Amino acid sequence: MRASSPTVAILLAAGGGSRFEATEHKLTALISGRSVCSWSLQHLLEANFEKIVVVTGAINLTEALEIEKNNSSKSVQMIHNPLWQSGLASSLQCGIDVARDLGAQAVVVGLADQPAVLATAWRQVAASTSPLAVATYDGVRGNPVRLHAELWQLLPETGDDGARLLFRSHRDLIEEIPCLGSAQDVDTVSDLENIRQIFATD
Repeated sequence: MRASSPTVAILLAAGGGSRFEATEHKLTALISGRSVCSWSLQHLLEANFEKIVVVTGAINLTEALEIEKNNSSKSVQMIHNPLWQSGLASSLQCGIDVARDLGAQAVVVGLADQPAVLATAWRQVAASTSPLAVATYDGVRGNPVRLHAELWQLLPETGDDGARLLFRSHRDLIEEIPCLGSAQDVDTVSDLENIRQIFATD
């Protein structure tokens, strides 16, 4: 299955990771020899979107993601969000702006600190015909999320809420997509160990 070209994938990788109490940023922490963000982008690349936007902020991830970018024939555009400290919403807006410029009809959005979100989840959510679709894992909503262009103007511009606001205001539009994998965030060192266990058992 190939994601349709009017759909742009957005990977949000801008946060400061303040809860991750280690010497490195959480996105550069290693799982099976590769960084958290590297795994996240690799799974996204395997989903075969024609256009991918990676939104960075707190740290420069160019080096951490270079191998994936260089080994892919897909178009990966990395953009910096200078307002990343204002919250996730501003990073999502950065990605949406690029999607508009590309003439996209929808975006599928995921987080770079969720390395166990698989390519199949990205593809399944992208294939939804609902204006608002969300991956679920064992019945719990996670990422990625599909947002049709008609909803973009309703997204917040500041704060840490993204599509969650639409989940409350547009419940009738939501399609839940059961997916394999895990939407476990790497927010703490303990989370990282849990994710390492997931990768070890795959």
